[in-house]
Amino acid sequence: MRVDVTGSALRVWLAVIVLGVASFTMVTTEFAPIGLLSQIAFDLGQDQAAVGLAVTLYAWIGAASGLLSAVLLQRCPRKPLLVVLMLVLSATNLAAMHSHSLEALMLARAVGAVVHGFFWAMAAAIAAQIAPLDRMGVATAIVFGGISMATVIGVPLVNLIGQTSGWRTAFGVIGAVGLFASGLMAGLLPQIQAGSPTGWRALAAVLRRRDLQRIYAVTAFMAAANFAAYTFIEPFLGQIPDVPPVMIGVMLFGFGGAGFLGNVLTGFLIDRFMKSVITWGLLALSGALVGLGWFGPQLEISLVVALLVIWGTAVAALFAGLQTWILRAAGSAAMPAAAIHSAVINSAIGTGATLGARILNVSDVSGVMLVAGGIVIVPLLIMLLHARSPKRSDGVVNSIGS
Repeated sequence: MRVDVTGSALRVWLAVIVLGVASFTMVTTEFAPIGLLSQIAFDLGQDQAAVGLAVTLYAWIGAASGLLSAVLLQRCPRKPLLVVLMLVLSATNLAAMHSHSLEALMLARAVGAVVHGFFWAMAAAIAAQIAPLDRMGVATAIVFGGISMATVIGVPLVNLIGQTSGWRTAFGVIGAVGLFASGLMAGLLPQIQAGSPTGWRALAAVLRRRDLQRIYAVTAFMAAANFAAYTFIEPFLGQIPDVPPVMIGVMLFGFGGAGFLGNVLTGFLIDRFMKSVITWGLLALSGALVGLGWFGPQLEISLVVALLVIWGTAVAALFAGLQTWILRAAGSAAMPAAAIHSAVINSAIGTGATLGARILNVSDVSGVMLVAGGIVIVPLLIMLLHARSPKRSDGVVNSIGS
């Protein structure tokens, strides 16, 4: 279903950019506790492992709510729904700000995770509906660019606020950004009518499609491997000899900046070379992780930075590319297919973090990187085998350069 957006092309792309701002706020909310764990744990009298559940729990609840959205929210007009979701997210951040127990913090985070899953089940699909048909990939890249910007600006800024003014102020600032984003959506998003009624049968029908199963498999293995490694990127960098703590922050900033670059490049290439972007992205991701894991902290800082740039660029391109593939292949089933894709990503975040922790129990952070890089070979093989198979009616041609 296409959306007829009246007005100039500028207004169309402003609406897409607003969705990118909303995704920035969502992802900043999701990962904000990572850099604030010690502060939150000390203030609430808990250990860091317990507070770490605020991130893992968020991912798993987001996965479940993403699936439920295709059933519960399909009849809701999209614009007011998105505005309300952002307002609720802001409220959960303000509630987290005023939490004085771990239970209260977890409750606020759980509600935010539900909103998170609902949003990501719709955001990229709506952006693709708003944008011109031949610019679907650009619109998807802009929405997923919010993830990179959250990494580049959002999470480091939240951590800085936490260090200077406390973790409660950091959550309060995120809540204020959410209020700002909801105002932008109310003013700039076009009216988007509810989709056709759907339910569990529609989700089951999507899951039975072998073309979509392939995309979900590639996404699941890639995302799990990425987050297994990314969860422990800071301690890995901390093991490099003669690297001051401030340099770790600079390298993480570079990782996020590379992700932004990956989104920009994807926006230019994805509509013409979708399969090539995904395949080369997987190859680059695997190579970067294996390189970091194999050579470990013995690498020169310049080589570590180079591999981080490759990693950040590749993973950003992969998230945008795989979302575009889902939307193209799903056709009229785009909304339930996107909901399942969101659930796959969120499940992979929780699975990857858990897997990385298990590997760390028997190895070190270099071992985590090495295993994660090996896992990426699985989706790479899926892509290569798919490229050599005969053409199928899966919504896109089965050429590696398509």
